[in-house]
Amino acid sequence: MEPFNIVLQRLLNQRLAGKALEKPDEVVRWLGAVQAQDYGAAKWALGLRLDNSTDDAVERAFTNGSILRTHMMRPTWHFVTPADIRWMLALTAPRVHALNGTMYRKLELDSAVFSRSSAVLTAALRGGNPLTRDELRGVLERAGSAAQGVERMAYILMHAELDALICSGPRRGKQFTYMLLDECVPQARNLERGEALAELVRRYFLSHGPATVQDFVWWSGLTVADARTGLEMVKSELVEEGFGGKTFWFSPSAPPARDPAPEACLLPNYDEYGSYQDRSAIFNPANTNRLVFNHFLAVAGQIAGTWQRTLTRRSVVVEIDTFVPLGEPERQAAAEAAESYGAFLGLPVELRLG
Repeated sequence: MEPFNIVLQRLLNQRLAGKALEKPDEVVRWLGAVQAQDYGAAKWALGLRLDNSTDDAVERAFTNGSILRTHMMRPTWHFVTPADIRWMLALTAPRVHALNGTMYRKLELDSAVFSRSSAVLTAALRGGNPLTRDELRGVLERAGSAAQGVERMAYILMHAELDALICSGPRRGKQFTYMLLDECVPQARNLERGEALAELVRRYFLSHGPATVQDFVWWSGLTVADARTGLEMVKSELVEEGFGGKTFWFSPSAPPARDPAPEACLLPNYDEYGSYQDRSAIFNPANTNRLVFNHFLAVAGQIAGTWQRTLTRRSVVVEIDTFVPLGEPERQAAAEAAESYGAFLGLPVELRLG
């Protein structure tokens, strides 16, 4: 087998290059789940993988419920499709509850508190009645179910999400709401644990590969034992390749080895392109501290800098800070990437490229 190009294959498999997808829910399903605690950035993560999409189009998909946002893995918010939410939660929630155990004890949240809170939330949301976090806090307090403090309320709601009781509702202005999952997704399928594990492993390596078992563990929050069990069930569908002392798994329809073109992407913070335990294939570890919580610029698949935006009344200002000087083709590619972001927002771009 010819030497394979990790960067090129990841760009293509993640749909950042090559054929784009058509609808937001198709992107989410293909990737398995999409990290979404920064909601605006997560919408752009979907837009990057779609043909001529807009922020409004992704917002409509969220409003109509074709994509949902809930706590699912590691733990943090993720976009997930209605068809996948139940079996994914059944697979990953026990692990997230275990990871949250220290905080549950610190905040004095026990099974009795969660049971009372769940009953109150169910009564308040029943009948397709979406409520904001502040409204739910008031409901819980009036019912005598203590939800004092930001952290305590956050973990009560997260617990209800992980237990498949509640999920995202449509936004009210810029505020998020919650609804009962049973009323939003009454017919979602369930899988046996083994089937679910195999499906999640399959989705990850087909859409994120080439990747290692350790990469999947980092992404999913599941154990190494779970990862190896799931991989054993689907490895006949994947290609195995050793490189740099590590074993990578990826789609058998991988492209031939070649260098990616010097195209650029303005990737959002937490983009799935960075969802690997080992990111050395795509950026110099010496720049790690500069990437924390920042949006990042990728040129030919390599992380070449960071970027930030400022919205004005008439435009979006995009400021790019590069790690190394860019040549003229790379600068032009970065400018085109900024224009794509402006088109997604429906705003002209003012680019400041250092």
